[in-house]
Amino acid sequence: MRQFAPACEAIVATTKKLAKTATVADYLKSRSVDEAAVSAVFLSGRAFPAWEETTLQVGGRSLWQIVAELAGKNEAELTAAYRRHGDLGAVAGDVLPSRSSQGVHIIEVEKAFRQIAAARGAAAKAELVRDLLSRSTPLEAKYIVKIVTGDLRIGLKESLVEEAIGKGYGATLQDVQRANMLLGDIGQTVRLAAESRLADARMRLFHPLGFMLASPVESAEEALSYFEKAAIEDKYDGIRAQAHVSGGEVRLFSRTRDDITESFPELPDALAGLPRDAILDGEIVAWEYSTGRARPFSVLQQRLGRKKVSDKMLREIPVAFLAFDFLYADGRLLIDLPLRERATMLDELLTADKVVHHRVAETQRKVRQEQLQFDTEDNAARASVIRAPVFRAASAEELEELFAAAQERGNEGLMIKDLNSPYTPGKRGKAWLKMKRELATLDVVVTAVEYGHGKRIGVLSDYTFAVWDRDSDTNEARLVNIGKAYSGLTDTEIADMTKWFLEHTIEDQGFRRIVEPKIVLEVAFNNMMKSDRHESGYALRFPRILRLRPDKLAEEADTIDSVRTIYDRQTRP
Repeated sequence: MRQFAPACEAIVATTKKLAKTATVADYLKSRSVDEAAVSAVFLSGRAFPAWEETTLQVGGRSLWQIVAELAGKNEAELTAAYRRHGDLGAVAGDVLPSRSSQGVHIIEVEKAFRQIAAARGAAAKAELVRDLLSRSTPLEAKYIVKIVTGDLRIGLKESLVEEAIGKGYGATLQDVQRANMLLGDIGQTVRLAAESRLADARMRLFHPLGFMLASPVESAEEALSYFEKAAIEDKYDGIRAQAHVSGGEVRLFSRTRDDITESFPELPDALAGLPRDAILDGEIVAWEYSTGRARPFSVLQQRLGRKKVSDKMLREIPVAFLAFDFLYADGRLLIDLPLRERATMLDELLTADKVVHHRVAETQRKVRQEQLQFDTEDNAARASVIRAPVFRAASAEELEELFAAAQERGNEGLMIKDLNSPYTPGKRGKAWLKMKRELATLDVVVTAVEYGHGKRIGVLSDYTFAVWDRDSDTNEARLVNIGKAYSGLTDTEIADMTKWFLEHTIEDQGFRRIVEPKIVLEVAFNNMMKSDRHESGYALRFPRILRLRPDKLAEEADTIDSVRTIYDRQTRP
């Protein structure tokens, strides 16, 4: 870490992309291949390669206590340091004492990370972290803590590390990116680049690829201005998922690349019969099989994050996997093919005869035994892989008609896709477009604010907001929180509001402040769901600030009755 930490300091010291890339390239080439491979993973902000499921599982509070103990600081002193830096890693670098004989090797850190990940219980993990940080210099500890928290914050994205690998080892960026995408391991990509063997990289099934992303459009006319021949699909209000299927084993990954198979134990059976090894892109939705329609996201939300799904929930909230793209088949990556060819192959895959696999992964066998104990015929009827319907439109008028029909079916809007486009993982361009309109907006009152992260360390940029709950008998009103947002305002607006909030703080909680409820915001959101997280009993999905409303008094903000009306409207059949 003696060389790694100063290299990180040099990277963060410049805002120039080329300078950052050159620093990383020079650093990687100066190290052994083993050191460079570990460093590339760390520089990508991870403790382990992306494809691995290994996690450190060290809580922020535990890290905080370890840093405080090693630094000999009390809670108030550490809180003051955190407010200066807005980052626990930087705090560690500032407050930890420097002693002789300190210093750890980067390979030693990687080994310690694996020991921490393997340790059972918070106390055992904390002891290993404490030992590692006690042996590190303050500068090394700064970046060790940053990696542990998954928040490196040196202005370095993985794409820049890929560029640096190409520059350092004389490879093309395209070859580096493709190898890293297939392997899900930027460290192994370094090893192949060092040996000029990037072409040997092969797709690693059950490691999720990046998801192709869509850009928003405001109107049908704008949508049709980008390309002539489009595939048009409903934009479903579920969760994006990638299904990996091989030899009867199935795993589902979310857009954040988390394994979500356990939350949907009925879907592997529906996907396992595909006649080919495959990777499909699609949407998991709560599905009303009697009407053939998706249900609101608020219904699906009850299925998310569960390691065990009850029989009752499986019956009451059946799901479907709506497939709309085909990325991999029997060892062949399909992403470079145009969408029209991938779509044809997907149609053929889903209409082919199903295969019965006698070999089932142990994890899935356990899921089926423990979680699918109800009637098998009922289960088969309630877990389907459905080809997302595809439409065409030759004019803006026809596209508007399709949009209206999609919303009538309860869906968010439309996806408009260029039939000639390849699948570009992790990229947001104009080949895929999304056309939707806000469900509604709310005027809300800011009740609490928090300091931001990164470039917003010193400003109050994260706003918790509320609506009014009025007692119909007494007409007394109180504010009940309904959400939190941090995007939408300009840097100038945030700076001005920070000054105001500092002057109108009711309670200073360190990183968070309770403020006088006088500032009104207009917020937009995708939809609304019931939630115990907020006092209002509701939560907004993807809230964002549209504008400040200085023209409105706090008393004029929306009420819980408005919230209920919006919720009822979105859930109405």
